[in-house]
Amino acid sequence: MEITIEAIQIAESFNIRKFRGEFSSQPFSGTNSEVFYAFTETNRFLYVFDYGVVVFGNYDALAQKEFLTFIKDYAIKPVDQNLTEEYRIITDREVLKPEVKNDYVTVSYTDAFTVHIVMLNTAQSVALEYYELLTDELISSSKNYIQELEDRGRLSISKTNLLKYIGKVLNVKNSIVDNLYILDDPNLVWDNEELNLLNKRLKINFDTHPRFKDLDYRLQIVEDNLRLFTDVLNVRESNRLEWIIIILIFIEIVFAFIFH
Repeated sequence: MEITIEAIQIAESFNIRKFRGEFSSQPFSGTNSEVFYAFTETNRFLYVFDYGVVVFGNYDALAQKEFLTFIKDYAIKPVDQNLTEEYRIITDREVLKPEVKNDYVTVSYTDAFTVHIVMLNTAQSVALEYYELLTDELISSSKNYIQELEDRGRLSISKTNLLKYIGKVLNVKNSIVDNLYILDDPNLVWDNEELNLLNKRLKINFDTHPRFKDLDYRLQIVEDNLRLFTDVLNVRESNRLEWIIIILIFIEIVFAFIFH
């Protein structure tokens, strides 16, 4: 037996509570931040995360399209990029321990808990890719400003646009911090040695922890640049205030000469 997994980053986030209340099917498991469905009669699986990722198990293109049309009503800030991750689960009764490869995992048996773990790790990989793209964009834009500082000794960007950039950086950082839990191990692996082993090997395969460390390093670079731009903005505002004070003093002196 083989199960095809496909994870898609749909939006920055989903309203999970509203979705659960209005979706007709009963979930296999779920929390306030995620919900997992196992449709045993059709051997289909569905996993929805509040950080904007939907994971399909054994869904054909038509079924995926129908569900994506439905869930868009619960999406907050849809994502334009085509961010997907595909993976497969292959069942082989002769396998003693989970064998994880780049694009598939082989297990001795397949149940809803096994599919749950594979879909979770696939979703984490897509979410990390999305945050990697966001931080890449921030670093690229900050490089342009830094190059301008090197070439011209000043920033030509307006105060409003600079504040918008700072706001964008803070939004991305807060979004990542809010979703740090995506790296947490699910409760069901704690008391199941085989699921725990599967989860660990999948994390190694998807480079989950090294990618997160790299993401954290990139964010630190962006924060350092943000601190620099804030200092430049403060200096520019201080200079502007100094000139205003100088002009006001000059006007006062001129008026003093005129009337005395």
